Amino acid sequence: MASFTKMLSGRNTAVLLASLGAGTVATGYMLSDNAALSAKERTKLYPPSSDFPDLRKHNNCMATALTPAIYAKLRDKSTPRNWTLDQCIQTGVDNPGHPFIKTVGMVAGDEESYEVFADIFDPIILDRHNGYDPHTMKHPTDLDASKITGGVFDSKYVLSSRVRTGRSIRGLSLPPACTRAERREVERVVVTALAGLKGDLTGRYYSLGDMTDQEQQTLIDDHFLFDKPVSPLLTCAGMARDWPDARGIWHNNDKTFLIWINEEDHTRVISMEKGGNMTRVFERFCRGLKQVTWEAFQMFSPFKFSHV
Repeated sequence: MASFTKMLSGRNTAVLLASLGAGTVATGYMLSDNAALSAKERTKLYPPSSDFPDLRKHNNCMATALTPAIYAKLRDKSTPRNWTLDQCIQTGVDNPGHPFIKTVGMVAGDEESYEVFADIFDPIILDRHNGYDPHTMKHPTDLDASKITGGVFDSKYVLSSRVRTGRSIRGLSLPPACTRAERREVERVVVTALAGLKGDLTGRYYSLGDMTDQEQQTLIDDHFLFDKPVSPLLTCAGMARDWPDARGIWHNNDKTFLIWINEEDHTRVISMEKGGNMTRVFERFCRGLKQVTWEAFQMFSPFKFSHV
């Protein structure tokens, strides 16, 4: 049956059907219609219990939290961008983990994933983030560098200091699910916003796909360049698709404020310098983050914290 359907979808379909007769034409249409069913429609042909993944040898947060009841409740749901539960958990299914290293085992395809699949995301967040409950707690954000005390450490013991975070742009799918167009839109919005930075934050963007060999070597020597993901945890989550399309690195002229674009988050914001002056590093981080957010807000929508 499968080979017959494959034959019908080939270039010799018309000759084959003509030689077999009108009755076969009808059969061919039926087979083609069945083959044309979407993955979502084919899934619904079977009960959730038939689709539940085998997690008996897994050690990750997803495997701990996912029950047959939760799976049955969420399997046929999808976000407005058509991201499904199975897409969320696939990297955790494909990567059982290590007995002594517990990974997350799940990714969000978009902001709405946290709401549509809250029954699985909430306990995972609770497990991974030491009891943080997104329904009863609010993550505290304080970007006031003046509150830091004792933030300068002896350079004899501290080689370098850095502060970093991830930011995503509301309205665009996250890296596991984004299309090429969405990824390129992230690059466009962020690079345009960064062009508005002034003073010690003025800098330049280097596209991974367009940089020269000399630029690449300089970024390697500065330890700024990030590589294509090779970890199965990331590749199974779709993080390496279309590499290096719309990926790049921006840094200020002093090389103390960096933005990685479309690496693992939409953006990775980093403030760093040699020595132990963490107060100065954090002050620059706060100032740069606020300015980038403001510039992006003027042309698109606010940056938001990544949740997981």
